[in-house]
Amino acid sequence: MDKTSGRISRKQELVAAVCLAVLAVASADVCAQSSDEELAKAAQNPIAALISVPIQYNYDHAIGPQESGHKNYLYLQPVVPISINEDWNLITRTIVPVIAQQDIFAGAGSQVGFGDITESLFFSPKKPTAGGWIWGAGPVFYLPTATDDLLGADKWGLGPTGVILKQEHGWTYGALVNHIWSFADTGNPNRAHINSTFMQPFLTYTTQSHTSYTVQTESSYNWEANRDRWTVPIHLIVSQLAKIGQQPVQFQVGARYWATSPDSGAHGWGARATLTFLFPAK
Repeated sequence: MDKTSGRISRKQELVAAVCLAVLAVASADVCAQSSDEELAKAAQNPIAALISVPIQYNYDHAIGPQESGHKNYLYLQPVVPISINEDWNLITRTIVPVIAQQDIFAGAGSQVGFGDITESLFFSPKKPTAGGWIWGAGPVFYLPTATDDLLGADKWGLGPTGVILKQEHGWTYGALVNHIWSFADTGNPNRAHINSTFMQPFLTYTTQSHTSYTVQTESSYNWEANRDRWTVPIHLIVSQLAKIGQQPVQFQVGARYWATSPDSGAHGWGARATLTFLFPAK
């Protein structure tokens, strides 16, 4: 086996290990959701005491300096709450990207495989504050699991993450933020360091028919870049709570517009579709 094949094999094993670890804690106790209304409300809360497994598909085009590239990427994003004691939950949020991209810059060709995994841990009070705010905070880990150099950063990363939100009268509003610094590479010290802030403010309204309308941005700021530091996609999303047999699910479709991005990024419009499996306690 050559060196590259060995590296890919080890990274695939790391991806599998992370996925198995998430599944292993998926039996954690969660708070019961007594109605579809409460379930629809919990589905809009990224740190709800509810096991959820979103499978999110994204498409972008006009990528790169010549705007000739395109990318299809699937995010597997299990969210698992673990009860620590009577007052606190630990919420694990894992993002496993599977990517297929082509011509993201001249001569790049095509790549298919896993990207880098992001693992967030939120310590969150089980009860909202006196003012009705829900919050959680903890560490975020960046794992170099990409199976191709052009699908990941080739760096280990670490930093803080936090989320705060409020839900009232059908509205959910708040923000999720993190910051990641790289601290080690996996073989190529010449790859760019990670020093990036991620910000996801969101505003959602959920109707009595359990349809939700969301506007949000998943913006990032690259502190290492000399210019074009901001990446700002704006999302307009519609979600619907439903059931497949007895299984609660949420269907979601949306459009994305890249308000600003670096030359190497995507431009114009993109699309998103998500299927989320929800597992309330019995």
